[in-house]
Amino acid sequence: MEDKQRQQPSAMQTTTNHKADRTMPVDRGECLPTERDTWSLAGHLSRIAVGGRSLFSGLALTLGYFLHPGRIITQQYPENRETLAMFPRFRGRLVLVRDEQSGLPRCTACGMCEKACPNGTISVLSRRGAGKRPVLGRYLYRLSQCTLCNLCVESCAFDAIRMGQDFELATDDRTALDLVLYDGEK
Repeated sequence: MEDKQRQQPSAMQTTTNHKADRTMPVDRGECLPTERDTWSLAGHLSRIAVGGRSLFSGLALTLGYFLHPGRIITQQYPENRETLAMFPRFRGRLVLVRDEQSGLPRCTACGMCEKACPNGTISVLSRRGAGKRPVLGRYLYRLSQCTLCNLCVESCAFDAIRMGQDFELATDDRTALDLVLYDGEK
């Protein structure tokens, strides 16, 4: 038994660092051959057959897309910028939903979205309305800090905010990422 242990190299070997002339341990892990990893012609031919089958299935898929271009899902951006529509669950920047009849935002300035935001991206500034009831004064959104986590949308009981479909949000000016979604004080 001891002879077999001496013949097999250990998983932890040392290597010499020529720059500093120090020996450092190198973990080889599972890379060392074991007794069951023997080469056989049947195993080699089997792996070649699997590789060939994989190659031809990929070529058949490519040929299918070539013959039926309507099945292609890849978008050719930016050439199709006018017709490009993101999928429904895409999380873009925050959008304030407005009431269809009055045109005012649905937001009641309750501040639940502000509390749910993990990094302080949203600031809801309320003011006193009729009957000393708070109404939305300003809704500030800092896109540069937003992680697009959707927690604010999930916490809103009035469906007053949603994630938009905008995806071209790059800019050279950081101040352009501080957005005022509503300013009722103007």
